Amino acid sequence: MKENKIYFVDVTNRDGVQTSRLGLAKLEKTIINLMLNDMGITQSEFGFPTTKHEINYLNGNLELVERGAINRTKLSGWMRGIAEDVELSFKNVPKLKNVNLSQSTSEQMIHGKYLGKKTPEDIIAMTQEAVKCAVSKGAEIIGVNAEDASRSDIEFLIKYAKAAKNAGAQRFRYCDTLGYEDPQTTYDRIYRIAKETDMSIELHFHNDLGMAVGCSVMGAKAAIDAGVDAYINTAINGMGERAGNADLVSCLLAILKSAGFQDKYQIDPNIDLSKAWQLAKYTSYAFGVPIPMNQPAVGDNAFAHESGIHADGALKDRRNYELYDFEELGRGEPEIIETGRMITTGEYGGIKGFRNVYNNLELEFKDEHEARNILELVRYANVHTQKPLTSSELRFIYHYPDIAAKVMTVEPYYEPQGAIKERVETTKAPKNII
Repeated sequence: MKENKIYFVDVTNRDGVQTSRLGLAKLEKTIINLMLNDMGITQSEFGFPTTKHEINYLNGNLELVERGAINRTKLSGWMRGIAEDVELSFKNVPKLKNVNLSQSTSEQMIHGKYLGKKTPEDIIAMTQEAVKCAVSKGAEIIGVNAEDASRSDIEFLIKYAKAAKNAGAQRFRYCDTLGYEDPQTTYDRIYRIAKETDMSIELHFHNDLGMAVGCSVMGAKAAIDAGVDAYINTAINGMGERAGNADLVSCLLAILKSAGFQDKYQIDPNIDLSKAWQLAKYTSYAFGVPIPMNQPAVGDNAFAHESGIHADGALKDRRNYELYDFEELGRGEPEIIETGRMITTGEYGGIKGFRNVYNNLELEFKDEHEARNILELVRYANVHTQKPLTSSELRFIYHYPDIAAKVMTVEPYYEPQGAIKERVETTKAPKNII
């Protein structure tokens, strides 16, 4: 008999990058995908196949899949649940295999976004058409998203999920879009949906009320208790819109270490928790958002003790005041910070300094052509990220220069027609534009 498991779908590169006033360069998104793969995370929702500036990045990352560099984490694209979006997605990204199709399902959003132009029956029909289109394009995993599911009528959600399943979808994503739900309500609703649809359930929770992790793990418990697989949607360091999404490491630890889950519910066996520290640090650097010092597991104070009683107890036996070991997360190795001479390379770097940086990484060049070509890519990468390049980024550029060039290439949409064409061709630039 198959044992149902809890899997993880990280949405940092889709939902996390929608954090207002923040974002990631395409090279940084690529490194995160590689790190998620190294950690064995089940799936990465890696972007938007209908968005023009994503196309080279998406295709480049699917080439990494073909070459075996990404071999444990499945890459999935997000799009609206309409056939036109599916058609465009597969036109832009032909090798796409996994998709999530999203439609609003609450009365509030159906009326508030469609302004009376769509009915609940239209939502179901549009979703079925989109699912069938994805099937015809060769999609292997098709999930349907119920946006604002937590404020949607549960009878309609069940009807919506069953209709999508009949059209060829395998998963139903329950989206707590406003972070409205509580853990007990989540359990009750997810259990019933899972029982009545017999579909794998994705749990997508926002943190507006501070309950994203609690709701995510209780939703996963409900799915497993109902006899189906659970897929928790997470973002690294809890990034995401408004107050963020459910934090990846917190959700993992809640299932692996908490009283009600430890040894009772099984996660994807490929996941390696020891990669969590490296992933959290890189993502913090890439977003430019420091990890809060009291962040579970990866914050500076997660294993810090000052109180006399606590320090004494921790020194006698770490189990007195530490629920899990910092080594399990990949922490504990000393980090060397250069305080003397430092040679770096970037957009204005020269060949000598560049060679010194790569020598320190123990990477060699076979001839001058190779070195200078990689140097140019490193220069572009520094322009691209506008931050000093990390060792992970430098190594990626060295080993996959052609894909690095592709993901860093963004072709702006500019086709002057109509008013803009007339303005550019017939008028002079204004004197004061700043």
